[in-house]
Amino acid sequence: MKNYELLTIFKPSLDSEELDKIVDKISEEIKSYKGNVESVDKMGRKKLAYDVQGFRDGYFTTMVVSLPPESIVEFKRNLKLNDNILRFMFMEAAKKAQTV
Repeated sequence: MKNYELLTIFKPSLDSEELDKIVDKISEEIKSYKGNVESVDKMGRKKLAYDVQGFRDGYFTTMVVSLPPESIVEFKRNLKLNDNILRFMFMEAAKKAQTV
């Protein structure tokens, strides 16, 4: 399994409890694909560079996950179907630099 980083921007109309439930649901979905959630960083509400679906700001979260390669396409499709997600970016996590 490879490590991936998932940056997600949620609608600003969500309260903190709803946001926690959605993040937990995404974590459970990752586990259903036989993956692991390494870390979750809730960065809070931030202003967007431009309007997205009529919103000027959103809640940012970053998750470091490990998933089997065959489940990535289905996982991305499910993220697109979530109405509470404005945008997401799913990328392979960079390996830490080694010092000599």
